[in-house]
Amino acid sequence: MIRSSWDPNTLSNYNNWICTHTTANFEILFEQKKLIGNVIHKFTSTTNAESKEIILDSNHVDIGAIQVDGNPANWELLPPAAPYGTALKINLDQPVKLNDTVEVNISVQTTEKCTALQWLTPAQTSNKKHPYMFSQCQAIHARSIFPCQDTPDVKCTFDFNITSPLPVIASGLPVRNSSGAPQPGSNALYQFHQKVPIPSYLFALASGTSDITEAAIGPRSVVATSPDKLRECQWELEADTDKFINVIEKIIYPYAWGEYNVLILPPSFPYGGMENPVFTFATPSIISKDRENVDVIAHELAHSWSGNLVTSASWEHFWLNEGWTVYLERRILAAIHGEKYRHFSSIIGWKSLTDSVEHYGKDHEFTKLVPSLKGVDPDDAFSSIPYEKGFNFLFHLENLVGKEKFDHFIPYYFTKYKGKSVDSYEFKATVLEFFQSDPKASKLVQDLDWDTWFYTPGLPPKPHFDTSLVDVVYGLANKWKSLPGSSFKPQASDIQGLTANQIVVFLEQVLQFEKPLAADLSKLMGEVYGLAKSENIEVSNLYLQVGLKAGDESVIQPTTELLGKIGRMKFVRPLFRTLQKVNRPVAIETFEKYKDFYHPICRGMVEKDLFGKKDA
Repeated sequence: MIRSSWDPNTLSNYNNWICTHTTANFEILFEQKKLIGNVIHKFTSTTNAESKEIILDSNHVDIGAIQVDGNPANWELLPPAAPYGTALKINLDQPVKLNDTVEVNISVQTTEKCTALQWLTPAQTSNKKHPYMFSQCQAIHARSIFPCQDTPDVKCTFDFNITSPLPVIASGLPVRNSSGAPQPGSNALYQFHQKVPIPSYLFALASGTSDITEAAIGPRSVVATSPDKLRECQWELEADTDKFINVIEKIIYPYAWGEYNVLILPPSFPYGGMENPVFTFATPSIISKDRENVDVIAHELAHSWSGNLVTSASWEHFWLNEGWTVYLERRILAAIHGEKYRHFSSIIGWKSLTDSVEHYGKDHEFTKLVPSLKGVDPDDAFSSIPYEKGFNFLFHLENLVGKEKFDHFIPYYFTKYKGKSVDSYEFKATVLEFFQSDPKASKLVQDLDWDTWFYTPGLPPKPHFDTSLVDVVYGLANKWKSLPGSSFKPQASDIQGLTANQIVVFLEQVLQFEKPLAADLSKLMGEVYGLAKSENIEVSNLYLQVGLKAGDESVIQPTTELLGKIGRMKFVRPLFRTLQKVNRPVAIETFEKYKDFYHPICRGMVEKDLFGKKDA
């Protein structure tokens, strides 16, 4: 492998070895809240110098015996290197030559400090009947399940052999001769195969709810969830999922993963969605009963190309995953709803970008498109910046060379790097290479100030967006801004005919008022427009933030109640940040009450928001 920059967030010596296949054999022990079993890695030497040791990432895992090619191996744990864990060093009896392979079998079990797994009691699930376990390995949490080369710069195929008393879903295609549903109190073996090489962060498992069921949402797609939620989930997703697939296949090339399915997880899932291959893991907050939040599915589907097939080489180049995915998501939406909707979505994204820059500070390292993450936990840099700054860079390139020419570049790029990892410098070289045969476009991309885009912190230049879908809500926001003192009298008809996403933009405008609304006006807004009772959490969480900033004490209780029902960081972190400014004791009390409900990643990030840097 020739790489201009190595991943700084791994302790593994993947510059000497590449894992080509992993077999994960685990039993899920719900009562003990652990996975126990072994992983078998096949490694190929990639160095001309004979390799005598293999170093893998690990973090808070219990390691038993290790065998190399069937023989016991000597191994040791190296000194801890926060925040990356404790590297596992395996010593080889014989040096291995270039392109030779070894098979490493590691007995392992997870511990209570595993950051990738969340274990839910029956009371924390929707039907209150059975426990639930799910994983979230992005960014560097796979190493807390099993020792591995925990870097997006390495991809391998996977076999999953998972034993559980409850149904299992994994990031591979099910092997149809699996033993099926277990008898009560017994275990069954669930097998999955992932033939497309994937990075470690896409290793995914979920198990729970003995009567989990599936329903079709397209000819090659199902949604999976508990029976009490199945019909509403099916209704939410069945109108758009196959349309999304058909559109993006025309933009790039055919879907490579066989099936595209969606698992609706319990509400403590920390993200909107996670693009685990075959089965997107999704938050129940997208089930808004109005089909207004299915953009998340367009996003996770787009990851099947950008991220899963063509992957950023390290978390410093994360924008190549997320910026491309946001760009493709909005191209899907434009094909279905029109170009104006793409701009409307981009306006919402720009607000999210400005919020992230404001949170970090306009000169902060994490506001760069390509930040330095040496010695940094990538989770600390997680924000909308790689998503939206990345999108705006690609949108700028599209406008620079012209949409028709850029449309020809898209499949070229995704074909060239299919199955590979790529960094920003390779992306730049590919742009220059592709357009070199077109003198006008070639000069434009050569003259582009790439370093400014890559390394300048803060906001990029704001594009010209079509505001036709937001002008009406900008006007409504200005009317509220004129209160008190104007003749404007709010009434329910003000928002008649507006979509939920337009109301989101309206509330975002209100949140940006230099002088917050008075408490009585905020309360009036909620009553007249019915915002506090909205079942669309994108709307209700913003209205609660408006109320908190206004000093309306009547929204404190609904805020704390919502924080006990949803674990998606997009909502949890801003609500806690706003609540603590209004009433810090209530914010602390609420966090202490619900912290065990949150996924370890979310819990750790909120702890940092509330208390500053501390061990999560």
